[in-house]
Amino acid sequence: MPSASQRLSSLVALLLAATAVQAAEPQPSADRRKELIRFVRQECGFCHGLRLTGGLGTPLTQEALKDKDFDGLVGTILTGRPGTAMPGWQPFLTEVEAQWIVRNLQKGFPE
Repeated sequence: MPSASQRLSSLVALLLAATAVQAAEPQPSADRRKELIRFVRQECGFCHGLRLTGGLGTPLTQEALKDKDFDGLVGTILTGRPGTAMPGWQPFLTEVEAQWIVRNLQKGFPE
């Protein structure tokens, strides 16, 4: 029977492994990330402002999105908002790409 110290070591190893799996979120390729930056600046910027500070659409700045629900934002990007000018971009973006966009908007979108 393993000692308490061995059980604790095993538990710590499992927790570290689980954390590593979560940290390795899928990402678009480097070339696709460049395309997504252009996409957000141009397509989203058309309504949300070229600096993403607002326009017809709400601001997409780090400050404006910091408390917003991650999954809700991903869903909005993919399926749009009925009754508003916000279109669904699912024909052009995958869920992984939409997640990448939201993560980057919430931490300050790259130029």
